[in-house]
Amino acid sequence: MSIFLDSIFSSIALSHLMVDTFNASRPVLLTYLGLSEWQIALFSTIYIWTSALTQPFFGWVSDRTGPRWLAAGGVLWMTVFYSAALFIPGNFGLGCLIVAALGSSAFHPVGAVQATLRGRDLMKGRETTATSLFFMAGQIGHFIGPIITGIILASYKIPGMFIVPVISIPIGFTLLNQLRENRPHPQPSASVSRVNRAQVGIFFIVVLALVAAMQSWAQANMVNLIPKYIKDLGQSATIYGSMAGLFMGGSALGNVAGGYLGDRYSKRFVAAGVLFFAAFPIYLVSLIGWSWWLYILIPLAGAFTGAVHSIMVVFAQRIIPGGMALASGLALGFIFSSGALGLLYTGHLTELYGFPFVLTLTTGMVLIAAPLALFLKEPELIAVPAD
Repeated sequence: MSIFLDSIFSSIALSHLMVDTFNASRPVLLTYLGLSEWQIALFSTIYIWTSALTQPFFGWVSDRTGPRWLAAGGVLWMTVFYSAALFIPGNFGLGCLIVAALGSSAFHPVGAVQATLRGRDLMKGRETTATSLFFMAGQIGHFIGPIITGIILASYKIPGMFIVPVISIPIGFTLLNQLRENRPHPQPSASVSRVNRAQVGIFFIVVLALVAAMQSWAQANMVNLIPKYIKDLGQSATIYGSMAGLFMGGSALGNVAGGYLGDRYSKRFVAAGVLFFAAFPIYLVSLIGWSWWLYILIPLAGAFTGAVHSIMVVFAQRIIPGGMALASGLALGFIFSSGALGLLYTGHLTELYGFPFVLTLTTGMVLIAAPLALFLKEPELIAVPAD
């Protein structure tokens, strides 16, 4: 697509790919280090919360100071502390990994806004499609991250993982150069800021939160616990890394499809449909154990659950008052933190009842979220003239 020829968008997208490559390597790395399901879920929850709960703050700062230092600085921050986590053994190394999550937190709300704005300017207002392409880049990072982590660990062990931060250094500095004008994000005009948001209603916001939380929880269960499940079935780091990567690769493709459809058809029907179809591959994975069919079912589960993501973020950008980065930070922070909270619970359930039980529970989540999404009818907001 022509938007990838835009230097700002392409730099933002490539940086998103790098940031989420760091993020996606975490479950495979923790599995390789020998952590249990509960330990993986607990550490992942702390990591995700560290990133998610600080995103609104970074979004607020970006709306006032501009995107340059938070976006590029986020990439370089992750580079430094991820490297420290690889170098320092034990709990101190794990602590550095958690500190690295702040780089992801700084980058995401800023990057999402830049993608939306470029879509408005370069794609004739097709902001959902542009936002989905931005998230696709991150999900490609989630796709390749577990795969290359598994391959590197199987071949070169921990020292080989320094390849990842080395690659990220020029990406961070390129983004720093592309955003050198550092313009603060545009604020709503006087009339738009006085839009009667009461039309949206608390019911819409609650339903949006429930659908986003169910989708995020389902994805967190799959991407964080699949590596340990596949390992327990007797497979190598290369295989269980590939499975986590395939889930996020499917999610990347589904996200683009969901954004494309969301710009052309009712977003609520698109969201409801893909969540309903997500139940089938997830439930089948719970039944078959180790099988080559997983190479088809797992990316399908990722595609259907991932197709909702950009739709949820664009909804939030439209209905949450204040700057766009603050709205993006609030939406992404809630999505990621709710998934992490659910993962903390299902990690414990996995140790008690096994991963197939958790997959059945995950099937129920998307089946509940699907009809709820039908209530997300976009309100026709009426601008009130400024005094």
